[in-house]
Amino acid sequence: MPESRLRVASAVLLALTVLNVPAAHAAGEPPVEVTVDTRAALAAVPETGIGANHAIWDANLGTDETADLLKEAGVRLLRYPGGSYSDIYHWADHTAPGGYVAPGTGFDTFMRAARRTGARVMVTANYGTGTAEEAAAWVRHANITKGYGVKYWEIGNEIYGNGHYGAAWEADDHPDKSPAEYARHVVAYADAMKAVDPTIKIGAVLTTPAGWPDGLVGEGDDGTWNEVVLSNAGSKIDFVILHWYPGAFDRAGQIPDMIHLVRQQIAAHVGPGSERIEIAMTEFNTGTSSNGATTQPGALAAADAYATLLAHGVFTVDWWNVHNGIGAVSEVAGHIDYGDFGLLSSATCTSDGSVCEPPLNTPFAPYYALQMMSRFARPGDQFIRATTDHAEVAAHAVRRPGGDLAVLLINSSDAPRSVAIRYSGFEPASGAPAVLSHVNGATGITASREGSATDRTLPPLSLTTLILRPASAESGLPGAPGQPAASKVTDTTATISWPAASAGARPIVKYEVHRQTGTGTEQLGETAGTSLKVGNLRPGTRYTVNVVARDSGGGVSWASPPLTFTTGTPASSSCTVRLSNESDWGSGYVGAIEITNDGEPIDGWTLTFDWPRTWQSLSSGWNAVWTQDGSRVRVVNESHNGSLPTGASTTIGFVGEYSGPNVLPAVFTLNGTVCTTR
Repeated sequence: MPESRLRVASAVLLALTVLNVPAAHAAGEPPVEVTVDTRAALAAVPETGIGANHAIWDANLGTDETADLLKEAGVRLLRYPGGSYSDIYHWADHTAPGGYVAPGTGFDTFMRAARRTGARVMVTANYGTGTAEEAAAWVRHANITKGYGVKYWEIGNEIYGNGHYGAAWEADDHPDKSPAEYARHVVAYADAMKAVDPTIKIGAVLTTPAGWPDGLVGEGDDGTWNEVVLSNAGSKIDFVILHWYPGAFDRAGQIPDMIHLVRQQIAAHVGPGSERIEIAMTEFNTGTSSNGATTQPGALAAADAYATLLAHGVFTVDWWNVHNGIGAVSEVAGHIDYGDFGLLSSATCTSDGSVCEPPLNTPFAPYYALQMMSRFARPGDQFIRATTDHAEVAAHAVRRPGGDLAVLLINSSDAPRSVAIRYSGFEPASGAPAVLSHVNGATGITASREGSATDRTLPPLSLTTLILRPASAESGLPGAPGQPAASKVTDTTATISWPAASAGARPIVKYEVHRQTGTGTEQLGETAGTSLKVGNLRPGTRYTVNVVARDSGGGVSWASPPLTFTTGTPASSSCTVRLSNESDWGSGYVGAIEITNDGEPIDGWTLTFDWPRTWQSLSSGWNAVWTQDGSRVRVVNESHNGSLPTGASTTIGFVGEYSGPNVLPAVFTLNGTVCTTR
């Protein structure tokens, strides 16, 4: 992490009592509709999901008080030695030339504190000024000499920030700063480190979709950073590393595409067996030094992002940072924000001494977001889809092994919001549910048992978790089907197969395939076997499906793990379209569309396509007349290229803009006919 970003954001928390707001519509508005569907399963909650960063310049890194506070927050993974310091830190003599190393922050001290917290460890080996031999010696000290059993080892921090793309904040002494050189060293580090301990997992640094310098191709490179690193080092790594500082509180909706694009890149550039490679978000923070990163809005965004990332299979999300230091002071949501990116106060003051943070280790609002997350989603739970129809209310849900359900509701509005919750595949027990709540300015999470499982009013700027018992005990049900797979995927059909479920008290009579929608699920079909061909699919569309087993008494299993696949376009058509991303600068790109007429001669044509996401738009176009209406782009020929004999082609170009993960258009129609996309 750049040093300029190390000293940035926090908040003073003033005690408020939890608002006991009656279940009434806010300002006369209809209730927000929340849907929780147990058939729409997402990822399982990992052991290492809730994480945070420690830094060797923090003198409180190893204290019992800090360790105990992190344990109370439910932190299950701690990263060391801290952002960009990782690439100047030499573990053996505990030095970081050019940086400050606080006393009492050595590796063994860190490990003692991590064990007191009950957290696993992520170590970042020094790539910038270190060597593979130095990293291997660290593995030997940690796992052979000391028996710490450190499993996760990153190779470098934000190495793409070494000047190769212009900006330079990350130390890198290698004369060649290209992604190919980094990949070559990742292979050397992995070989040396795994020779010491073959059980460790090695992580390589990637760029985050829509985050600089993602999409850029450096001079002399064969592709983007991610393409080159994955192609050259993919066979040696076990996970990839993302960092995300969205700088705003409304970006969680971009996460599914972000993770999907990374998985696409891994599959495309690593090849067979790439599914073994996991994704870690080893640095994350929601805001900037002036928009309330550590007051309540930042806490709400933190909970939303943590839940969304974990639900989509990221195995750890690590908050930057445990302690950080005062930054730009402002007032946010009625409370002082100290511009500190830490979870806990560092008790520092502004340079003129006019404003000081609260006492050391006072928790800031995001601390309570992590604590709420750890109580809402426990290791072994399974995320299930929860949706709302209001932008200011987010919902997440997990199903627990004993049959209970937990629902996290996030109200980012400064007004109360009434919600009506509908459950599919689950009937809550009668009576008041257990409720966990954190409201604006509160210095803790309150626990109560009150209200309804289906109709509630959420306090302003609040986190609310409902813990629900099922109306009837779940016993004797079938086990969940295994991980589904897709084959024979066309533009309108796919064959879904899955490992059989284990029978419960009664025999299994059929399996049902459900696809996830924006408001729950819909059934695509059912079969007595373990394979089903589904039809009536839309070309160029991403589908996420689950399989459930039903027994002879009507009992339904838990949903299988999710399967995501994308349909293609027609194998043959009267037209073919090839879209190329000619050059990219991280917020826009030059696109080229080659249109080929494979049918009867054409005299005049209109090409249409839709932007897949709301954050994409047309900036300009050439060799045709380009217009955009909503998400639909309409392209009409010019006089010089309107005639296309059979087999003839024409190429048109455009500039596209984006402010989120850039999912390229996949479906094009020419004069009303869906083309084959190459």
